[in-house]
Amino acid sequence: MPMPSRRLSAALLTGTCFTLLAGCSGSSDTAAHSPAAASAVPVVASTNVYGDLARRIGGAKVQVTSIIGDPDQDPHSYEAGTRNQLALAKAEVVIENGGGYDDFVDRMLKSAGSTPHVINAVEVSGKTAPKGGELNEHVWYDFPTVAELADRIAAALGKADPADAATFTENAKDFVRLLRPLERKEARIKAEHGGEAVAVTEPVPLYMIEASGLRNATPEEFSEAIEEGDDVSPRTLRSTLALFTGKKVEALVNNEQTSGPQTEKAERAAEAAGIPVVPVTETLPKGKDYIAWMTANVDARASALAK
Repeated sequence: MPMPSRRLSAALLTGTCFTLLAGCSGSSDTAAHSPAAASAVPVVASTNVYGDLARRIGGAKVQVTSIIGDPDQDPHSYEAGTRNQLALAKAEVVIENGGGYDDFVDRMLKSAGSTPHVINAVEVSGKTAPKGGELNEHVWYDFPTVAELADRIAAALGKADPADAATFTENAKDFVRLLRPLERKEARIKAEHGGEAVAVTEPVPLYMIEASGLRNATPEEFSEAIEEGDDVSPRTLRSTLALFTGKKVEALVNNEQTSGPQTEKAERAAEAAGIPVVPVTETLPKGKDYIAWMTANVDARASALAK
């Protein structure tokens, strides 16, 4: 997406604190680390979604730092700090989303002068913006992309630690096998509810919605404005709310991490009309790994459509 206001912000600290990297206080860094041996491969992931994948595939052989790890925080407004850059400077493997979502990673790598193996999830997906439209960069909601990403992570870790390459490959295969039941659940939703309309507050879950054969009836101007942090025009808001008052959709899929007055109006309108509201997030909820998180997402959608 071209507008920077709703992307992971690169508000880096400057001056002496920026130069020295370590020993600075006041950073907004919320990085999460995984315990590992001193000889483990250092990995940095832009969000805990990709950090979880790295931990599953690398196990005790990796030391993972996830820059964004707070489920209560809007990832688009995150301010990267000096500890993030220090971790990136030491990393051998870096996993970023790409597509304009976390550009601060590339800028910080360039500033650090390091050259780790960088895995860009959007590039792995092969997805591009539709003609006349904008790229939906939320590729972690696309299971085929995540399966390919697991293989890429295993290959990168294998290059960094050749002695354990076979283990990484097997771990990736095990992870991909866990994705298959999720894809089957999506296929079942498509068979039972294909063509039914839903609304979204943001494009975050669209890959999952499309894989389930559902139709996004939300005015594009509404979801784009919410994602970019812009005001929704009165006309667009009326059109969106009419989806609920007119019961033209079967569910509202709402990004809980970017709520505001317009999304709250949409939620209230859906609830008043008896239309289920299905929450989603951009980062892992506390206490869940990727598979458990996505299982809950798919099951919640299926349950909402069955009402």
